[in-house]
Amino acid sequence: MTAPKTDDSTTHFGFQTVPEGEKAGMVHGVFSRVASKYDVMNDLMSMGIHRVWKDAMMDWLAPRPGQRLLDVAGGTGDVAFRFLKRAPGATALVCDMTEPMLIEGRKRAEAEQMASSLDWVVGDAMALPFEDNSFDVYTISFGIRNVVRVQDALKEAYRVLKPGGRLMVLEFSQIPNELMQKAYDLYSFNVIPVMGQIVANDRDSYQYLVESIRKFPDQETFLAMIRAAGFSQAKYRNLTMGIAALHSGWKI
Repeated sequence: MTAPKTDDSTTHFGFQTVPEGEKAGMVHGVFSRVASKYDVMNDLMSMGIHRVWKDAMMDWLAPRPGQRLLDVAGGTGDVAFRFLKRAPGATALVCDMTEPMLIEGRKRAEAEQMASSLDWVVGDAMALPFEDNSFDVYTISFGIRNVVRVQDALKEAYRVLKPGGRLMVLEFSQIPNELMQKAYDLYSFNVIPVMGQIVANDRDSYQYLVESIRKFPDQETFLAMIRAAGFSQAKYRNLTMGIAALHSGWKI
């Protein structure tokens, strides 16, 4: 009698090794817990620089009137709001696996002002609930490192984009200077979890977020993953010495 087949695939959850099937639920738990303080903590952790990075993303993206944006892991709507402000007549759909994040996004003043051109959908980046060739632009900001299988998410991005559509990913990355990377790690591991405890009463979630940054592939490795998903003209730009990076690709 043969033993039943088991799926023993593993992945990382921060520095822990966990079964693949458990990671999505663990990430969901993290973002459900931090949702109400997410925007405040982003400002504190980055000293407001995340806003500059998101503006740089829009500068490179150059939104055009009438485009349809899919913002995955879009949470509280930061990127979608910026996109719609720059592109009159455009529409945006914010997709996130964590409903409490979307609820926080809907509460924001921008959400009310843009309600006619903005939708919110609960969905998984690895299995998007949208048809092929549906969007002009796909963005994901500080979310792809939390996906269980990053390559699957990139393939889904390619699938839902129209021919001529554009992918843009904003994510924490690696500083090419070793000494500066060590200094940044000291700040990340010693300050951010404590900040999470004080502001959000949740040290563990912010410990995970810091660890997940260190586990994410460096700029060149991630660029190769984007190309492997089928994207053309793929390239990246470092932001703030490589603390974050913008990756861009086109569905030709």
